[in-house]
Amino acid sequence: MKIKIILFVIFIITATATSFSQSLRRAETEAGVDSVWQGINLPQGYTGKDVIIGITDWGFDYTHPVFFDTTLTHSRIIGVWDMFRSQGPHPAGYNYGTEYTDTADILAAMSDTSNVYQYGYHGTHVASIAGGSGGGSKYRGIAFEADLLFATFLVNEQAVIDAFNWMYQIARTKGKRLVINMSWGLYYMDNLDGTGRLAHTIDSLTDLGVVFVTSAGNNGNVNFHLGQNFSQKQDTLRSQITFYSGHHDSLWGQSISMTNSPYTSFQFAIQYLNTENAVTGTTPFYATSDNCDIDTFAIFNGDTIIYNLTTESANTDNHRPQARLRIQNGNYSGKICLLVSASAGEFHAWNVAELTNDVGNWGNDFIQPVKDSSWTAGDTRYGLGAPANIKNVITVAAHRSSKMVNNTLTGGEIASFSSYGSTIDGRLKPEISAPGVSVIAALSSFTTTFSGNVNTTVNFRNKQYGFAELSGTSMSSPFVTGVVALMLQANPKLSPAEIKSILASTAKQDKFTQTSGQERFGYGKTDAYQAVKKALETNHIATPQKPCWHAYPNPCRQAFVITNNSDRPLHITIYNMEGQTLHTLIVDGNAEQIDTSNWSKGIYLLKSEDGNTIKIVKQ
Repeated sequence: MKIKIILFVIFIITATATSFSQSLRRAETEAGVDSVWQGINLPQGYTGKDVIIGITDWGFDYTHPVFFDTTLTHSRIIGVWDMFRSQGPHPAGYNYGTEYTDTADILAAMSDTSNVYQYGYHGTHVASIAGGSGGGSKYRGIAFEADLLFATFLVNEQAVIDAFNWMYQIARTKGKRLVINMSWGLYYMDNLDGTGRLAHTIDSLTDLGVVFVTSAGNNGNVNFHLGQNFSQKQDTLRSQITFYSGHHDSLWGQSISMTNSPYTSFQFAIQYLNTENAVTGTTPFYATSDNCDIDTFAIFNGDTIIYNLTTESANTDNHRPQARLRIQNGNYSGKICLLVSASAGEFHAWNVAELTNDVGNWGNDFIQPVKDSSWTAGDTRYGLGAPANIKNVITVAAHRSSKMVNNTLTGGEIASFSSYGSTIDGRLKPEISAPGVSVIAALSSFTTTFSGNVNTTVNFRNKQYGFAELSGTSMSSPFVTGVVALMLQANPKLSPAEIKSILASTAKQDKFTQTSGQERFGYGKTDAYQAVKKALETNHIATPQKPCWHAYPNPCRQAFVITNNSDRPLHITIYNMEGQTLHTLIVDGNAEQIDTSNWSKGIYLLKSEDGNTIKIVKQ
């Protein structure tokens, strides 16, 4: 039985109402966004005008009034790419999906095809937080005069890379700065330390000025991570895998993603315990060094366990061994357990739901079936998947907004669901936190299965449009995306590195950030007003150190030459704009010629090991 590999999933957002409802208005006041709009002690008010916000998501309602200007006259959506739609023109350079860049065509299309999630409202809510105009309601987004790009992407890595590049080309053509929001994530795409093809693409576009913002994830209250340092403890790691117990039409089972330290292999097996916790069977051990790709099953105590696995001995980007084990859900009479052994290394595993429709990434616990030292329970640590673990992304946690109740300030704590950092290679993430609990924003008028409360409706062009309350880091991420758009309007020359630095240095501290620490809040809570002020004060725009090497001619046709002006060998890697590695070389002498006759026209990035980058254009 061959199971389709899942590449992308969206963070599941609960839509249940709470007694602590907050609107965007309170969140905006807490973060100083309203002061930015009003231009208090600033040269002017800032609203995101002349900045483009790109949203990669599913469930867009193109007709919702929040995506019009504040006079409800003109749509601010300048382009959509629905990769699921088969009718209509493809974007230039691509052979799939449908692109609309004319306002009349966008409004005639009405919505994306929303066939990733049946309810189809996530993208509308996210985009409304980042850049909604309010649509005649009080629920105005952060950068409400920004232009908008929507990409409904296929559930695979290449599709989202294409979406990024499509957005960049439109922004470059229009001469405007671009910030891209990603309110989605997973634990089995790219590598678990933040390297891989998606990371390469984000790095390349960051070098070109694109700012990326993403949600940290919603597994902060789940013990779905399992770890052991085999260099300090040589015993076999043993833990029980729990399965999602709720109903979901697309549920298949559980996915276990695993990795270890670079160049350090490991092996794993499934063990079955009966109701008395006696071992009734164990599968063979599968080693990462064997580079397995197996679909099989085992029968223990009358239960048939269907599973499949892939292993990789050493990934080309990080040299780590890695494996993915998928186990089908079943009404098992016993307990499904994971055994792992290794001679050394810092091992990590994550247990998340596996769906047949290629989405879903909520975690499930690893537990101790027997309360003794031979079994290990899971924890909440290292909770970031991709793209939240990627270096050049601004990763956003979620907290509850504060409000006054009987002259007492309440709220402000981290959201229990907000995933923990840091990354497994020790980098600080998330970097920042923003309001993400019970946030009211636009609801798609095309959804058919929304079960939450519609807080208010507005009439626009003889149709009712709603606003609803959702929670998740999917809501806190677009809040920061909107703040970045305000900063870019205030200072369009800011680099992505400067934006991240400013957000960190201006972040607010309080008793909650001090108690919960950086693994939950990052540097603190987003302060839009102070961030915009500092953006305006940043007159010296940092430029990368000039590399001690050069590439010419640029643009090139058949070939170009790399010259080395240093006294040491240069290690150069060449990437295309999809993040794929095309060539690696060492320039030991004075010059090296690179043949480009078989390259397609476009932009390529040359990066040295010290981080310096040169952009080459192939004509």
